[in-house]
Amino acid sequence: MSTDKNFLESSIKQFLYYKTLGEKAMMQVNDEQLFIQLNEDSNSIASIVKHLSGNMLSRWTDFLTSDGEKEWRNRDAEFENEFSSREAVMALWNKGWNCLLDTLKSLSENDMQQIIYIRNEGHTVTEAIIRQLCHYPYHIGQLIFAAKALKETHWDTLSIAKNKSKTYNTEKFLQDKGKRHFTDNV
Repeated sequence: MSTDKNFLESSIKQFLYYKTLGEKAMMQVNDEQLFIQLNEDSNSIASIVKHLSGNMLSRWTDFLTSDGEKEWRNRDAEFENEFSSREAVMALWNKGWNCLLDTLKSLSENDMQQIIYIRNEGHTVTEAIIRQLCHYPYHIGQLIFAAKALKETHWDTLSIAKNKSKTYNTEKFLQDKGKRHFTDNV
């Protein structure tokens, strides 16, 4: 497998992993908590979703042929809450992720070194993917932090549970060595 194909497949798995983390966090809060700002300078979970979706739709629509900062995008409005239901939040969440994932799945190895633009700044496709692989987890982390702070009962961990690292590592080292992606069993 070529390096570019391996990178593309790994990137898709990484994006799906962070999508899943965000969804698992949102499932742990009640509907009203999706819209709560922890303080004046923070964003609600719904606002974070709106921003992620807005970014994804802008960056990944006509990815190879138009600037990633679309004229129709209103980034500032992404931080204003206009939702009133979990269904609306999740519909926008899925719309953004579908745009991203459909675009990534349509790319070929030959596309990876093509130059695309974000605000007139040239990036190879590989660089653009890396840029978003840094940006989206940053906001997913904010979303998880907010959900954890708002959760009124037991939090179901999204990673290795506290004081369970030894057990987790023992299970991993009982497996045969082999090439696999860490997200394969998530």
